[in-house]
Amino acid sequence: LMGSIALIRQTFYDAKWYQSAKDEVNLSLEAWNSLAGLPHIFEVNDRLDALRAAAIGREFNINFILKGTGDEYQRIPEIKSTGSPLILPLNFPEAYDVEDPLDAQRISLAQLKHWEMAPANPATVAAAGIPFAITTHGLRNKADFMAQLRKAIQYGLSETDALKALTHTPAQLSSAQDLVGSLSAGKMASFFISNGNIFGKDAKIYHHWINGKPHVVKDVNMPDFNGKYQLIIAGKSYDMSISGPDEQPELKIATGDTTSVKVKFAYDKKMVSLSFALHDGANRYRLSGTATGNTWAGTGQDDTGQWISWSATRTDTTTLNITKKEDKTSPAPAIGKVSFPFGAYGWLTPPQAGALLITNATVWTNEAEGILPRADVLIRNGKIVQVGKNISAADATTIDGTGKHLTAGIIDEHSHIAASRGINEGTQVSSAEVRIGDILNSEDINIYRQLSGGVTSAQILHGSANPIGGQSAIIKLRWGLAPEKLKFEDAPGYIKFALGENVKQSSWTGSDRFPQTRMGVEDVFNDYFTRAREYGQTIKSGKPYRRDLDLETVLEILDGKRFITCHSYRQSEINMLMKVADKHGFRVKTFTHILEGYKVADKMAQHGAGGSSFSDWWAYKYEVYDAIPHNGAIMHQQGVTVAFNSDDAEMARRLNQEAAKAVLFGGVSEEDALKFVTLNPAKLLQIDHRVGSIKAGKDADLVIWSDHPLSVYAKAETTFVDGIPYFDRTRDAALRADIQTERHTLIQKMVKEKQGGGRTQPVMGRQSFKLYHCEDLEGQEQDHNHTHSHHHH
Repeated sequence: LMGSIALIRQTFYDAKWYQSAKDEVNLSLEAWNSLAGLPHIFEVNDRLDALRAAAIGREFNINFILKGTGDEYQRIPEIKSTGSPLILPLNFPEAYDVEDPLDAQRISLAQLKHWEMAPANPATVAAAGIPFAITTHGLRNKADFMAQLRKAIQYGLSETDALKALTHTPAQLSSAQDLVGSLSAGKMASFFISNGNIFGKDAKIYHHWINGKPHVVKDVNMPDFNGKYQLIIAGKSYDMSISGPDEQPELKIATGDTTSVKVKFAYDKKMVSLSFALHDGANRYRLSGTATGNTWAGTGQDDTGQWISWSATRTDTTTLNITKKEDKTSPAPAIGKVSFPFGAYGWLTPPQAGALLITNATVWTNEAEGILPRADVLIRNGKIVQVGKNISAADATTIDGTGKHLTAGIIDEHSHIAASRGINEGTQVSSAEVRIGDILNSEDINIYRQLSGGVTSAQILHGSANPIGGQSAIIKLRWGLAPEKLKFEDAPGYIKFALGENVKQSSWTGSDRFPQTRMGVEDVFNDYFTRAREYGQTIKSGKPYRRDLDLETVLEILDGKRFITCHSYRQSEINMLMKVADKHGFRVKTFTHILEGYKVADKMAQHGAGGSSFSDWWAYKYEVYDAIPHNGAIMHQQGVTVAFNSDDAEMARRLNQEAAKAVLFGGVSEEDALKFVTLNPAKLLQIDHRVGSIKAGKDADLVIWSDHPLSVYAKAETTFVDGIPYFDRTRDAALRADIQTERHTLIQKMVKEKQGGGRTQPVMGRQSFKLYHCEDLEGQEQDHNHTHSHHHH
């Protein structure tokens, strides 16, 4: 996904440059530029993709029309703020067949809720004032369209808005509002005539006119035949009744007090024809004639074939319980509430920062004061205001920290959570143009899980499939907020580099991408830095140039505006990259994994590179065989800024325990060990002026632990980001009970839907997010089992 976005952006820039390029012919870009004035429709996969597409539009001053998928209601404030009109489908999901309780377990709460709430999507979009058109696209059977539209109306969409979405808005979106879309003088005569409210259950279209040409579906002047008649055939009298809709009235001839026979009936331009048998198995009467007012008359043949004359006179024009039932507007069905994010553990209203006073806790400051027993911390507007003893604040909510430990929030320097559809754009030696920030997934449950382990910030990194990877995103774990709001404000830019087995790919079946050796990897770096410098000189020269998002990013490294986190194992290559950096005049900020860092720790300290390592994770591939559990401690003793990272959605929940291993292996002090997962990663990410320690003026990213934070028994009881308790163990327990109740209610509702004859779909299993690791490739088949991810450990 991030590669697709980068490609679209680069193509827009190429097209812009091509307008003034004199000595190049590119038919694709020529065509692209010639179509620039047309409305742009962007088809997206979900509500987060809608936000991504709109962001591309903003960059290039285009307001895309977004063809959505029906889940827009889940992020309506953000979608409204894009200013983009929408094209909405009506393919509401069918109920799941959940009568088997084990099947029901396989469906997520988000899937259950979406089934219940999807029909209200058009109404929610309309209520938000977002212009939208409605499409048949996505319906398996187009004949279901009106039924689905009526369902949307039942769920709150007004008939006015429904009609507008089928006429006026699509005309506007296609810039055809001067021709079609409303009934006004001068426009094309394209309209339809129906027998009443087109959204009614028995609505029928009579005429369909296209640009002045009529297509008659049914005669508009068809009379209302309903009533009682005296039918006389060859002098013999019968009672006849007609009831039902005009197009298919039901005729019956009474043959006794309680018996009757049905009549086949046709009417066309005043001509009527009737056909019936007076009892089962008898031959049929066939009559033909004309209808004038309340009298019908004509000739025909009786059941013996004799020609006869006949007539029918209406005796009672009262309708026989066939009054068109006015469509009763039944109240909109009761549905659940949208939570942020949508599904389990979301917020109905996002939490706010208030004034908080945490009292009498053991406070691990990570500052010169060290660990303060029985201390207080005051928080206001998301910031730490005061740290010390006997603090009082009348306006603050007090939290008793007696027996508890308070630390700065844990920061994971190397994570792959909260990313959508791929973590490696491993198709070229450099994918510096791709940005994890474009594909943040604010709905990933791992954000919530990691808050429950005290994590408050993380660097979401590109994987390690190419020497120069993609740009990272530094986020705060603000569970429930939209992707853009997760981003750590004003954090410096970082990029993932990689060395070793993953990037040379020589052991991969079918890979022929350069480089195939470790020497080739070095050459790639030198080549790219040289080209980036030349690119920078072109920019400075003031000559016209093609903007290159790839080289632009590499140039930022040379200009000290972007920093490298480099996936690394072997000391030879660690040395190599530091020498490449020296040669090109910059410094490697962080070596990540760095499992042979203990062999070159003195050189790293001298260069100024930090080490973000695993505490004791190794033996998952050959280049890791020299790893030792004392690695972190040895680098730390040599003056390297050391962090422990997770690179793993599961391990990230226990980084406090990973830090404790530095005490066990290598005797690092408890305070310094805790810094491995708090202050040190903040330093490596250059955000330590805001997070990483408990100090007045810093962000209130804090964790209340039930026990000593390095203990295996310690639980994060409350995790604050910006002074807001995004995770709280008491609230979590209540949410679990609520989730059970809501699941049960929705499952019962689905069972009822099935029993009432509603369509169902089989349970296909939960929507799951892939848990990414450094080496995970999507959409590329290859056999490299022995170089695969850490989770084989």
